[in-house]
Order: sequence, then structure tokens, then C-alpha cells
Amino acid sequence: MTIEFLDPRGEPETVAVPYELSADLSGAATVGLLANGFSDSVAFLDQVEGAMRALRPELRYSRYDKGNASAIADDTMLDTIVGECQAVVAAYGH
Repeated sequence: MTIEFLDPRGEPETVAVPYELSADLSGAATVGLLANGFSDSVAFLDQVEGAMRALRPELRYSRYDKGNASAIADDTMLDTIVGECQAVVAAYGH
């Protein structure tokens, strides 16, 4: 009896394109970390910030939390983020 093993992974049809950072993060740039309101999003951003600090210790980090996953970030929060940050990482926990 012959056993045939099949690899269930498909071949990607889209070529992966490397991500290129478009924000200027030179000098004392600030990265915003925006949690979406689910509890896991804050914990996830703790890990993201730690990893980013290891790679880019010269950057500053500001934390934001919508507090309610079903609400959008209001104009006041967005204006604050835009005024304080050169880049933002948004986390979607659940």
C-alpha cells in the first residue's frame, strides 16, 4: 500500500511587496500606539512597543486607547495623534 502525503499550502498568486516606511522617523520622532478598545489590543501594543524600542531606542512613543471597540476614534483624538506623532500603529485585539 502506498501512502501519498499532500501539502495543503497553496501557491501565492500575488507577489509579496516589501513594506517601505514613508514617515520620517529621524531625530526625536514620536510613534503613536492606538489601541482599538478590546482588552488584548493594549497588551499587544505593550509587546509592539517593546520590540520597537529594541530596534529604534531613539524614538518616543505615545499611547492612545479608543476604549470602545465599536466606536470610531473621534476628531479630538485624531487631532491629538496627528499633532503629536509622525507615525501610528493601530492594534486590533479581540
